[in-house]
Amino acid sequence: MRYLFEEYAFDAGRRELHRGADRISVTPLVFDLLDYLICNRERVVGKDELIDAIWQGRCVSDAALTTRLNSARCAIGDSGEEQRLIRTLPRRGFRFVGQVRETLAAEGAAAADGGAETPKPALSLPDKPSIAVLPFANLCPDPEQDYFADGMVEDIISGLSRSKSLFVIARHSTLAYKGRAIDVKQIGQELGVRYVLEGSVRKAGNRVRIAGQLIDAATGLNLWTDRFDSEIEDLFDLQDRLTSSVIGAISPRLERAEIERAQRQPTDNLQAYDYYLRAFASFFKFTEEASIEAIELAKTAREIDPEFARAYALGARCYVLRNVFDWITDEAHEHSEAARLARRAVELDPNDPSVLAMAGHALSQVAGEVEEGDALLVRAIKLDPNLVIARHWNGWSQLWLGRGDAAIEQFNIALRLNPLHPHGGANAQTGLAYAHFLADRHDDALACAAAAIRLIPIFPPAQFILAACHAASDRVGEARRICDRAMQLCPNKRIDAYTRRYRRRDDVEKLTQALRVAGMPPRVTSNSSGCGQSNSSTREAGQGTVSLSLFPGQELQRLL
Repeated sequence: MRYLFEEYAFDAGRRELHRGADRISVTPLVFDLLDYLICNRERVVGKDELIDAIWQGRCVSDAALTTRLNSARCAIGDSGEEQRLIRTLPRRGFRFVGQVRETLAAEGAAAADGGAETPKPALSLPDKPSIAVLPFANLCPDPEQDYFADGMVEDIISGLSRSKSLFVIARHSTLAYKGRAIDVKQIGQELGVRYVLEGSVRKAGNRVRIAGQLIDAATGLNLWTDRFDSEIEDLFDLQDRLTSSVIGAISPRLERAEIERAQRQPTDNLQAYDYYLRAFASFFKFTEEASIEAIELAKTAREIDPEFARAYALGARCYVLRNVFDWITDEAHEHSEAARLARRAVELDPNDPSVLAMAGHALSQVAGEVEEGDALLVRAIKLDPNLVIARHWNGWSQLWLGRGDAAIEQFNIALRLNPLHPHGGANAQTGLAYAHFLADRHDDALACAAAAIRLIPIFPPAQFILAACHAASDRVGEARRICDRAMQLCPNKRIDAYTRRYRRRDDVEKLTQALRVAGMPPRVTSNSSGCGQSNSSTREAGQGTVSLSLFPGQELQRLL
């Protein structure tokens, strides 16, 4: 049976959720929650009933239930504030209130997809061994320990990426398969890789077990299976053994030196590492509140281990996120803190590509030290050619330095390394839009900006370059309408702050002229900051709260 509501098609039999022709990835628990609410939409479902139905008697905290409800709302373009489709009735429970039409699967598929779903074209294989590490299953009794399993995968990918003999897909793209049962051959085709690594993490008391299997995506053959057990104190040794075993299974001829380069542990303190993983999990929620939480968690990790370089670099990266989304409340302090953390991270570990990448981006984007930041990003890529964040951010630094063709090359490599992640794709497409705009290829710039906004409707840099493209093409009304909507989300963006990183005068003049026509204010005033001093009084005064969720939903209609 399929259930159709708004632009969504919910296929209970195939366990798929579609928005138009696009399939939306949801975890099994979130899918079951949606299924239960939709099937029982004629009545209010109590909290205890919902927990019994979905978690089958397991003890679940209110916070865990709230997290899954928020994920369900996000998947169908709803929010806790709007409650357009899933309504919370205080002290009573929850109810799906959207208008639903039931249909047979064949009819629903036609309605949702316009006919048979067109398979994604297979990506060509790179010219060296390629691998995708899928999200590991969390076998811990506590579902809130997902961050631990995700952190294991992050570090295994990081270790594999240091081998220059491998092509490693970024974590953000493989996250699209979390909780989904998909044939590895399909994954190999969609990501363009020869090998797929699957696994699980079980953490119990002071012991942890990681199980993994390496599969040839073309044939489906299992090439290698192993299980690794250790005390929590030996966690990094366990990760090293798994990473080395995978590299050895892929290519026995790989130099031992390459395997040894993958054996780097970021800290000796497991408590600091746990806080670091929690900080990363909060960072990737991409909300203002979570960014503050991530800063505090990274700070705690640094207090526990003052020489933990990645905790410093992550702290600096949090300020970059706050800068992009106009969340900064004290510009001088946050910019200074980002620069301090970035430089300290590099001092502590000048040979960790992740540290170099995060620090380089913070210095170039927030501190305005583009040349210094670019040098760090170039070094990060030399150390780890598969580090997709370094490719993204080096694309931006090359763009600001006036090297448009080099920027385009980096953004295209980033898209190939990370083909499925919406935020990464939006960032790269936005960078391509700016590069094409500055080269006077306005049609190409418009196409890239539109592609970015389809992925993340409220990504400010994409909105502003879209407005600039329309302005440069004499579509002034459209430009001002888009810019006005974007300014509602980021009321303190100013032209001079937006263009100050660009080193070529021609680039500054092109952007300045187009953004001025679109309606962006020209200069920072004493009451606002061009890089995003938060106007908290406006946001809290009831003048229309705007959700800053990074995932597609109703924000697209509100923007365009």
